[in-house]
Amino acid sequence: MTTAREGLLDAFEGMLIDEGERSTTLDAVAARAQVSKGGLLYHFASKSALVDGLLERLHERAELDVAEMEGAPEGAAAHYVTTSAEVGTPFDQTFLAVFRLSLSAEPRATEAIQRIRTRWLELIEDEIGDRDVSLAVLLMGDGLYYNASLTADTDNADDPSGFPDIDALLRTLELLRSSVRG
Repeated sequence: MTTAREGLLDAFEGMLIDEGERSTTLDAVAARAQVSKGGLLYHFASKSALVDGLLERLHERAELDVAEMEGAPEGAAAHYVTTSAEVGTPFDQTFLAVFRLSLSAEPRATEAIQRIRTRWLELIEDEIGDRDVSLAVLLMGDGLYYNASLTADTDNADDPSGFPDIDALLRTLELLRSSVRG
């Protein structure tokens, strides 16, 4: 069951994604969450507190993502590449909302995203052992995420300019790993 607090964060998240930061007045967030402004203020005394709540949510979801990456039997790098194409998940929605906040010059949002990306890079580098190759893998995931975000609502699976073949990218990852091993 979703709590009122979670419903408010869901509304804030959805508005950031759908309409951008400028639309997220306290009145508008309360209306979208179908609560009174007083109900919103009970949980979040200000818009800054709402941002704090969203950043806390991102941190919690990122920690789960990192734990999955650390425990992945295929290794952190392959897990990262494979899951970079996942859009629409709760973590993705929160990440996207915080990214939208970062575009509106919210330094806390930018810092939160940078911390997550740094942690992903560290896990990949711990496995691969080479900073440059690890950065290439991180950027491969960025490209997958970008492409998946663009094609999420389309049925163009057969379009060669559309979604890339994950298996081909995993083979490329293995070539990169092999080049580091010597």
